[in-house]
Amino acid sequence: MRALAFVCTLNPSPAPSSSHLLADQVMAELASLGVDGEVVRVADHDIRPGVQIDMGDGDAWPALREKVMEADILLLATPIWLGHPSSVCQRVLERLDAELSETDGQGRLLTYGKVAAAAVVGNEDGAHKVSSDLFQGLNDLGFSLAPGAVTYWVGEAMQGADYRDLDGPPEAVASTTRTLAVNATHLARLLNDGPYPAS
Repeated sequence: MRALAFVCTLNPSPAPSSSHLLADQVMAELASLGVDGEVVRVADHDIRPGVQIDMGDGDAWPALREKVMEADILLLATPIWLGHPSSVCQRVLERLDAELSETDGQGRLLTYGKVAAAAVVGNEDGAHKVSSDLFQGLNDLGFSLAPGAVTYWVGEAMQGADYRDLDGPPEAVASTTRTLAVNATHLARLLNDGPYPAS
């Protein structure tokens, strides 16, 4: 089993990132279940706008797409910006749109059999809205969702606290993160053993 986390903070490395921290915590739980993984901060790469696999002119998406194709589990980690996923996260979804034209020999999307999950952070409410946006998009693109496919933390409204400023994950977040990892891994193994039929 292999997992890939796309961290969709607006800040390139090495800037601190609450989204990156929560993604690392999810990946640690997945690793404890025997899942290998990689974390990619999307803002470190030149991903061109568009809905093709390769937009040319130095587009970094094709190399990142290869990582998606090699993964059994895809995690999108995003901050909440103005009540929505970050623009970087939206760019990832837009580039994944090209997969709607890519099928195997039985007419199935290449993303069938891959499991998706989300990690959301912010200092305002909106985690449920953001995860629902991600879930609909990812499901349209052929990914499957296990129960409890999101872990999140939101601070008090109109305050400046960040997840990365906490001494550690609150118990509710840690428990939710563990459930996400367990269920995503379970579903990924089931789909690996029994792929979806052609339709």
